[in-house]
Amino acid sequence: MKKTYTILTFSVALLLASCGNEDKKAVADNSPAIAVKTSQVETNNNSPFLSVSGKIQAVNSADLSTRLMGYVDKVHVNVGDKVRKGQLLVSINNADLQAKRAQVKSGITEATVAFNNAQKDYIRFKNLFEENSASQKEMDDMTANFEMAKARLESAKQMKNEINAQFAYSNITAPFSGTITSKNVEAGNMANPGVPLISMETPGNFEVMAMVPETEIAQIETGITVDVLVKAIHQTIKGKVTEVSTSAKNTGGQYLVKIDLDKTDANILTGMFTTVQFPIERKAKSAMVLIPKEAIVTNGQLSGVYTVSQSNTALLRWLRLGRTYGNQVEVLSGLRADETYIVSAEGKLYNGAKVSLQ
Repeated sequence: MKKTYTILTFSVALLLASCGNEDKKAVADNSPAIAVKTSQVETNNNSPFLSVSGKIQAVNSADLSTRLMGYVDKVHVNVGDKVRKGQLLVSINNADLQAKRAQVKSGITEATVAFNNAQKDYIRFKNLFEENSASQKEMDDMTANFEMAKARLESAKQMKNEINAQFAYSNITAPFSGTITSKNVEAGNMANPGVPLISMETPGNFEVMAMVPETEIAQIETGITVDVLVKAIHQTIKGKVTEVSTSAKNTGGQYLVKIDLDKTDANILTGMFTTVQFPIERKAKSAMVLIPKEAIVTNGQLSGVYTVSQSNTALLRWLRLGRTYGNQVEVLSGLRADETYIVSAEGKLYNGAKVSLQ
């Protein structure tokens, strides 16, 4: 019995070993290598002038919100509509304010009647006091009643002013003439205090918000003229520096510089990215790493490039990109000047794919 058990155990071991070998053969990668072409990273030291990235925004823009919480009755505008100053944009339900206003109105009526009676009593007792027909105590009491009635009436009128001010926040109007750029609420939604409901801007007047590194900010002064390349339309527009920030506390070592753009017929819009070139030499003489646009792989908001590993496989490297120069893009991090990258392949690349250099 013991001998039979040993033979069976040995047979099972052989069977398992055989299966293991078959599995290993099944996962072996016998796919042909993908033929690829590589290129050396280009560097550019020819531009001695300081260039930074920026973004266009309207000079006159506003995000409109309310101080009240309530349901939106109606939104009177749509994105792209041109509106005039004072035009009604959003109506918020104000039934509770109307009830309060009715209460305040009744309070004013009551306070007015009490004030008129107190005033008559005060005048009558004042005449009696002058004729020595009323005591000092009676005169003091009438004076106190009259002053309290006057104070109650003034308090009721101030409550009316408060309610009227709250009504202004239930009807959102345009603070200036312009164009609606975004609508974040619909009829029936709940409007919350401080949350933007409508955004608008005045088209035609634009400025650029640029970030300058700490090594270069000392050279930037207000009033200097700069060249602003708008990447989306490939046009260069003149601008003038109007503000230079003196703090980078909340911007990670980058200083905010504001540039007013000259009037132009170019079709520029808020949110377009720009490259701002200042007429000053860069202090940091670092080489600029450039790669062609067609070599870049995108996945959502991520950008990368394929390189070749030591074992001749494709390796995807994620990059942080900077400015665009024609058909080339600046690489801020992720690829060094002494490395190569894949520019084309005769097949679909993926991480770990076998490649052969042409």
